[in-house]
Amino acid sequence: MREEENKRSSQSSSVTRFFKKRWVFPAIYIASAAIILTAVLWYQSSDNATDKYDYESSDLTGKKNDAPALEVNSSLENLKMPVKNPMDAVVKMEFYDFNASEDKQEAALVFYNNTYVPHTGVDFTSKDGETFDVVSALSGTVTRVEEDATLGNVIEIEHDKGIVTQYQSVKDVKVKVGEKVKQSQVIAMAGQSLFDEESGTHVHFEIRKDGVAVNPTKFFNKPVSDLHDANTTEQKSVENAKQQMIEEPTGEDEAPAKEETPSKEETPSKKEAPSKDETPSDEGTPSDDNSSESTEKTNS
Repeated sequence: MREEENKRSSQSSSVTRFFKKRWVFPAIYIASAAIILTAVLWYQSSDNATDKYDYESSDLTGKKNDAPALEVNSSLENLKMPVKNPMDAVVKMEFYDFNASEDKQEAALVFYNNTYVPHTGVDFTSKDGETFDVVSALSGTVTRVEEDATLGNVIEIEHDKGIVTQYQSVKDVKVKVGEKVKQSQVIAMAGQSLFDEESGTHVHFEIRKDGVAVNPTKFFNKPVSDLHDANTTEQKSVENAKQQMIEEPTGEDEAPAKEETPSKEETPSKKEAPSKDETPSDEGTPSDDNSSESTEKTNS
């Protein structure tokens, strides 16, 4: 009995000495934490939330790659020349600008209907004088395609916030109303017109802000947003003058009005001139003959 008691006391004393060591409890804590962390990770991997609730991965990259790409905002584009090869283009006639010198203003006058009309755009020709591809200066929607007896074929493309580009004197039109075009897309070929007849084969290019033409050369290679700050007050008078010259007939139609004015032959003075010969005094000349006969009788 004493031997068993001695063994038990020796075992308890060894356990007590073991737990009294400094590294025992930290080791127990670390082992316990490792076991708990392992159990948590195992539970999460075995009980996946996406599998449990059957979520659809509709927001993952690549799931909706069939949606059409959005168009680039035209206000971010820089205005380009309306010719496919700018290096081969020549400016035949410039825009009539109030702020330009007198020489440039005179060079920007078009002789039409026996009158000088301000030029509201820029005429581009090729170096060899042949026809060339006309392209859209900006992305937009075609709002007008028609034939004009004076201006030639006309194409209008609407862009950002009242900004419209116009292409005159073109042929072989390749777009239609309502069609969306991209920048630098070929829309027609250069042609001729009666208004800019001296320019030959060319394209007449205009930029209009709220219906009023502005100088295109000031905005080439610049964003469309710069056009919103353009001043069009002075240009309205030029626009009205040109429109009036084109819509109203020439002096040839006014010529009949001048012929209808009373002529000198219809004046009353000439019509009354013959009446002087028909006056009663002329009819009374025979009275002089009677008087002479009466004198002869008295003498006899």
